[in-house]
Parts: sequence; C-alpha cells; structure tokens
Amino acid sequence: MRPRGLSPEIQIVTGLSPEGPPLHTRIYRQLREHILAGALAPGARLPSARTLASDLGVSRNTVESAFGQLVAEGFLVRRVGSGSEVAASLADAVPFARRPGAPRNRRPDTPARPPRLSARGTLMARSGQAESDSDLFGGPGATNVAGFPRRTWNRFLARRARRGGVAILGSAAPAGVLELRRQIAEYATLARGLRCAPEQVLVVGSTQQAIDLAARVLLDPGDEALVEEPGYSGARAALLAAGARVRGLPVDGDGLVTDALPEEGAARRLLYLTPSHQFPLGVTLALARRLAVLAWARSAAAWVIEDDYDSEFRYDGRPLAALHALDTAERVLYVGTYNKVLFPGLRLAYLILPAALVDPFAAARRIVDGHSPPLAQAALADFMASGQFALYMRQARQHYGEKRDLLVARATRAWGGHVRLGPSSTGLHLVAHLAPGTDDRAMAAAARESGLGIGPLSRYYAGSRGEPGLVLSYGGSSHAGIARGVDRLTPLLRSEKS
Repeated sequence: MRPRGLSPEIQIVTGLSPEGPPLHTRIYRQLREHILAGALAPGARLPSARTLASDLGVSRNTVESAFGQLVAEGFLVRRVGSGSEVAASLADAVPFARRPGAPRNRRPDTPARPPRLSARGTLMARSGQAESDSDLFGGPGATNVAGFPRRTWNRFLARRARRGGVAILGSAAPAGVLELRRQIAEYATLARGLRCAPEQVLVVGSTQQAIDLAARVLLDPGDEALVEEPGYSGARAALLAAGARVRGLPVDGDGLVTDALPEEGAARRLLYLTPSHQFPLGVTLALARRLAVLAWARSAAAWVIEDDYDSEFRYDGRPLAALHALDTAERVLYVGTYNKVLFPGLRLAYLILPAALVDPFAAARRIVDGHSPPLAQAALADFMASGQFALYMRQARQHYGEKRDLLVARATRAWGGHVRLGPSSTGLHLVAHLAPGTDDRAMAAAARESGLGIGPLSRYYAGSRGEPGLVLSYGGSSHAGIARGVDRLTPLLRSEKS
C-alpha cells in the first residue's frame, strides 16, 4: 500500500510472511530500497511513525524499530518537532539514485557493459567457463558417489568431532594434519613405490590447487611450461594464469614424446605430465622415456609435476611404480587426490615435494587459503589407518572393473571396425578413436543424454584440432547407462563411417 504523504512510486508491503525476516525488518528494507533508488530523495519528509503505522495497519513500535535502524545507518535524520526526513548527506552518495536527465529505468534489451578484468582474470574466466562447459558431457572424473560407504565415513567424522575438542575447530598447519600426512606417506611408499617422509607431504584442496600453487611458486611470468598434447586443460589454464609460456608436446602410444623436450637453456622450465595413465589418451609412459624425462629435468634444472590422478583404479596387474619412485635428483613433485578416489565433495588432495621445496610451499600455502579443514583431514587419517580405505579401494576396483569390461565388450561387439578403442587397463574412462575428419564435438553433443559420459577428444588439444575421438567416461554411469550409451552411439558411428 501507499501510506499518506508518500509519492505513488512508494509501495510498502506488509502481508503475512510465515518465513523470512520480521515485519519491522521488511519495512526497513523497503524504505531503504526506496531511498537508494531515489524515490525518496534527500531531504524528503516521511510521515510520522504514528501515521505510517496507522496506514500500514501495524503497531507503532514496529515502525519505530524500522525508523531507528534507518537512523542508525544514516539514511534518516530525526529532529524533535520536525519529524523524520531522508538525510541530505545522501544527495551525492546514493548509488542508484536517478540523476537529472537520466532515464527512469534501463531498457530490458540494453546489454550491460561487461566488467573490465585483468588479463589474468580474463584468462581464468575463459578457462573456467570452458571447464564448466565440458561438464555437460559428463567429465572423465565422474565416480560412483552412491557406492561410497557413507555410514562408515560418518562414524569417523562423528568420532573425531566428539573427541577432537576445541583443536578441531581451530586452524591447522598449512602443510596439513600430521596424522594424515603420515598415512599418505605410508600409502605412497607401499602402493606407489615412492621414497618419502611425512614432512614432504603437503595437503591441499584439489589437484587443481596443487598445480596452481606449484606454478605460482616455481615460475615467473614468461618462464616456459611444458604440457602433454592432448592433455588436461585445467593444468594448462593454471600455468597460463601464472604467466607462463605454455607449449604442448606430442603424445604417442608410449606416452610423452621425449625427443620433443627442449634443449638445456637458461630459462626456468616446468613439465606437467600424467605418466602412469596419460590424460586423456590412457597410454603409459614407457620406462625408457621416464628415464629420459628425469635425465632432462636433472640437466635442465627443471621441475616435473607428476599428476597421478587415478592410478588406484588399475584392473590388469598391480599399479605401476610412479615416476617419482625413479627420481634420485629430487626434481619431481607428485600429486595425488582423494576427490576422485573417494568422493569429489571431500576436497582433499596432496603434493609430495622435494625436501628443498617443503618450507617454501608451506609458507606460500599460508597466504593462498591457509589450510584444509582439520576435521576432514583427521577423519580421513582414521579412515586410512583403520583399513577401511584399503577395503573400499578393493571394492571400488572390482566395481569399476566390471563397468570397464561391460563397456569394452559391448562397444567392441556393436562398433566393430568403426572405431579403435584406446587402452583401458587403468582409470575411469577410455577413448574411442574416430576416422580423420570426423566432427567429434557434434557426435558427443548428439549423444549427450545417453547415460554415458561422452566428450570430444578434440577439446583436449590446445593447438591444432588433433585426432578426433570420443572420451567415454563410465565411472559415474550405471550398467544400464553404459549399455544405453553404446546403443545411442552405434548409429552415429555407422553413419559417419559410411
């Protein structure tokens, strides 16, 4: 309604609201918005609290509370004998007030001017949007979250919350909770062949944060960063955001082509790679090339980021030893994650650092985001120490292995010679390689709602279009979804072949 003494533009709504703020707060907010919009101009007098209360059908105390808040915040001035008026000091300060000659409202079809971002901000926004767009296809990182033992996990969380005392609510060391760092070091030693101590472990929020932190600590703007082509676009984005000059190196059936590594030079260099299960092609870096990478890093004084993002899910034989396990010159930074292994909402990953980098990275982490949540870290340490982590991993490998077998068998039977399937001994996805000239983006879009995560291989090439293919993600798909996805793709592949 419009109270007496206020212009027709001013509406005060006092209807019943079973939820939300109390009535005096709603009246205060509406009056404030009218002032900010210029409907109540500086110097405008308001009705008395008694009159406004009568018009609105509310108690005088309700209006007095609203006026009191506006006075406290400087929107109104109240003088004895003069009533309440909008503060004159707002004449040049109200952000949304209409200026003389300005249009009353922006036309709905008038586009807003985009904000001016820094060059780094523009790059980060563009890269982040590209990653968000790829989620439409069902990313290769999808897992079967519903199969995680939530009740068991919740017991560990509750126990830590009860017994942790005040410490569990406070800050943690930037490097992470020591109990978790011990469990990570033990696991990395036994399962991945690393030689490391708990002091070398830095707990972070994600693989992406680990790469971003390493890029900012180790590279200056203009330094060279080398990545696999095709490769993980998130790593490329983090390196570019740090100001690095990013160059892609080719990948073949034996992994990164080490003959393409640059010769020694004065420039600082960093190499990011996924040697145990190349993303996205799925190949493994051959031993001779692993040794060549380490020799190059040693002679060039370069750093190597080894992203071991899903080696826990190896179905044929034991997990391969990590590149870090062969490093005697301490040039490799090893990255692992629990967000893929357990569930993405956990937001815990880790870096295993050369001894010389431990203190600088911990100090840098302090100004990035401080630390990871101590409660989740402590609960994960207990989860691992109890044997539940190892038990879950055995069950998960069996579960995902069955899905892998179903996808490979059904795709081979349905597609025959129409595609070539890439390696599938590890991970939660595989690549179906298509004939040259195939529009894999259009094909992936056509099969988007199939129930199987399907993305175009070409989006992982930063330079030329590269080899077309489909990245088939089965980790988060049901058995029926896998079958439905293969069936949905079959006529598309056959029509493309013909």
